[in-house]
Amino acid sequence: MKASQFLISTLKEAPADAEVVSHRLMTRAGMIKKLGAGIYTYMPMGLRVIRKVESIVREEMNRAGAVECVMPVVQPAELWQETGRFEKMGPELLRIKDRHDRDFVVQPTSEEVVTDIARQELRSYKQLPKNLYQIQTKFRDERRPRFGLMRGREFIMKDAYSFDRDAASAKASYQVMAQAYRRIFDRFGLRYRAVAADSGAIGGDLSEEFQVIAATGEDAIVYCPQSDYAANMEKAEALAPSTGRANAAVTMTRTPTPGKSTCPDVAELLGVPLSTTVKSLVLATERTDASGQPAGTQLWLLLVRGDHDMNEIKVSKVPGLDRGFRFATVPEIVEHFGTPPGYLGPVNLKKPVKIVADREVAVMSDWICGANEADLHLTGVNWGRDLPEPDHVADIRNVVEGDRSPDGAGLLAIERGIEVGHVFYLGTKYSRAMDATFLDESGKPQFLEMGCYGIGITRLPAAAIEQNHDERGIIWPDAIAPFTVVLCPIGMDRSAEVRAAAQGLHDALEQAGIDVMLDDRGERPGAMFADWELIGVPHRVVISDRGLKEGQLEYQHRRDASATKVAAEGILDFLRSRLQP
Repeated sequence: MKASQFLISTLKEAPADAEVVSHRLMTRAGMIKKLGAGIYTYMPMGLRVIRKVESIVREEMNRAGAVECVMPVVQPAELWQETGRFEKMGPELLRIKDRHDRDFVVQPTSEEVVTDIARQELRSYKQLPKNLYQIQTKFRDERRPRFGLMRGREFIMKDAYSFDRDAASAKASYQVMAQAYRRIFDRFGLRYRAVAADSGAIGGDLSEEFQVIAATGEDAIVYCPQSDYAANMEKAEALAPSTGRANAAVTMTRTPTPGKSTCPDVAELLGVPLSTTVKSLVLATERTDASGQPAGTQLWLLLVRGDHDMNEIKVSKVPGLDRGFRFATVPEIVEHFGTPPGYLGPVNLKKPVKIVADREVAVMSDWICGANEADLHLTGVNWGRDLPEPDHVADIRNVVEGDRSPDGAGLLAIERGIEVGHVFYLGTKYSRAMDATFLDESGKPQFLEMGCYGIGITRLPAAAIEQNHDERGIIWPDAIAPFTVVLCPIGMDRSAEVRAAAQGLHDALEQAGIDVMLDDRGERPGAMFADWELIGVPHRVVISDRGLKEGQLEYQHRRDASATKVAAEGILDFLRSRLQP
């Protein structure tokens, strides 16, 4: 490819609304152009990256036995009404009407459509297993689209759906996909982690996120440097302390803490470690009687150490809170505790509440909590002596650096990541809702067991940039770079020798199957180099009159601090040796 035939539209400045590196650099490099909030045109340079991502994904999906199809972007609401998601999904689901006033949706995902295909086509156990996938445009009406392609409204996703005869077979299909995803992300040339993820209301442990490691990532990834353990923050277990509860050493005392309503403020005032304080969080659930009628509100007091944070996903698994909860209102809190939030604790309640203590809190002695009176805290609080044992003890907090790894191999560390893929065992959630069955060996109908598997095709290049960039621009891995090699001839318009050498090398690289760009625009060297460093092409060859007279060309990888002189006749073999497989 020649630059004069291509559309190169680099910018010196990023738009004012570009908040993250990938958004700034993709815009400046001419890879995307904003059309509306969260909606972008994929310009030729950016589209080349996207097509390379798609190609790797398609090759590995096909290798794993999946079969490609394409499902409509606009889908009838009737299918979504069968599963209840038309009403439940909320405003992210873009609902539209046609000229006949019939309801449709712009797909954010395709479980309903693919399940409809399955219930029509997969009628016998002999047809199973099957895995259908598509690479297709999706739309989610994000309330606050931001960060360019990281959180846009319109995007391209690869979504796959497996169908099996039973849970064991479905789990086998899941493992095939999990391994295919590892091959895909290995080929991208990015640093990533496959982390255990929470399976939500469906239950089970078969759910993994694929996270590209980046300091700007929105997600916290928990891992053990001494083992293969990795999980997202929602899933990572905080083990119970290895030591038991110590005996009480001091008397419980009402201690003035005027104006100090947070654990850090109280700890600073009293000159004690934050870890000796206990944080009170109040939730509410709605009770029902035997006939299912409303029977009042139940309040729950959750206790976590002052230096820890509550994990809502873990809380949602506590018996009694697993059917849904909300944060209690101020009037409800005052009614039960006698004071507004800020000085709450489990001692001297006005009305009974259910108490859930985190594992750490359950073994604490001589701890500090609110006294249920303004400007007062209790010091020296102890279970059994000053208040009854908690109703429940559970892991309800986020892990922190230095916690013991659940696999016993060492201590946990935390880094940031960007989720770009997810594999998930669905079970019969959608097949039951849509009556998607097949006939087993005995001729009896059984619900199809399903899995779903997604990769954010357009999010992945943004994640790659967040991981690979410097002050000059993007640094692409070879596998997904818009061009693998760029040839930068100096004075090509003035030197027949430079022009011939550049054209000859360009043609030789193309014949060798190497994705090459020849910059024949006649730009000054500084401007030409700046463009390709911004765009991030990993391998650059400079051709000049002086170098040719010496029989040499200059090679520089995008990460190299300086160029390397290479014999002109050996440049092709040299480049082959430097290109990543």
